[in-house]
Amino acid sequence: MLRRSTNALARATAHATYGARRTVVTAKLPDLEYDFGALEPVINAEIMELHHQKHHNTYVTNFNAAQEKYAEAEAKGDYSTMIAMQPAIKFNGGGHVNHSMFWKCLTAPKDFAMPEGELLKMIERDFGSLDAMQDKFTTATVAVQGSGWGWLGYNKATGKLAVTTTANQDPCVTTGLTPLLGVDVWEHAYYLQYKNLRPDYVKNIWKIINWKYVGDNLKNAM
Repeated sequence: MLRRSTNALARATAHATYGARRTVVTAKLPDLEYDFGALEPVINAEIMELHHQKHHNTYVTNFNAAQEKYAEAEAKGDYSTMIAMQPAIKFNGGGHVNHSMFWKCLTAPKDFAMPEGELLKMIERDFGSLDAMQDKFTTATVAVQGSGWGWLGYNKATGKLAVTTTANQDPCVTTGLTPLLGVDVWEHAYYLQYKNLRPDYVKNIWKIINWKYVGDNLKNAM
């Protein structure tokens, strides 16, 4: 009798768990902190508007839709659908997270300032110089096959900075690093202006990096 009661309670608990749908937090397209044309001549206004309003917005829309489908499947205990939705959540969620950071990593040429303080000290300690870090970052990022991202990250285990890359929309955290600076090398980020000259795009982007934001990321990561 006790065993039957226990089994019945377990079934009821499982039904209640999957029957109660959890709240899904809706992602939103963030506003830019500058005008579309503010990054010219490094990145023109047409690219910025399309990149933000179309590409990033599509990631947000698809991420929210994937989360809704996942939550519905979770409420039903539909494991197959939950597993099937994970690639869409990773891809579109990664696209949203990566782009939300990317916009903040950039600043208008008139507001550009070199890195300083702890960030500069750590760059010089771990790479030898700012130029050496930029060269390593540029080489790795230009070499990304297909589409992806270049990253400057902080390794909490070693207390050091490192350069890495990710494919598609995989976030930097999938490499074990905390992201400090990310550069998008999907063609939609530069092709209308630079055509197939990805190296020129990556080299020029150093002229508009928001080093204060990167330094703040480092403080928060340490």
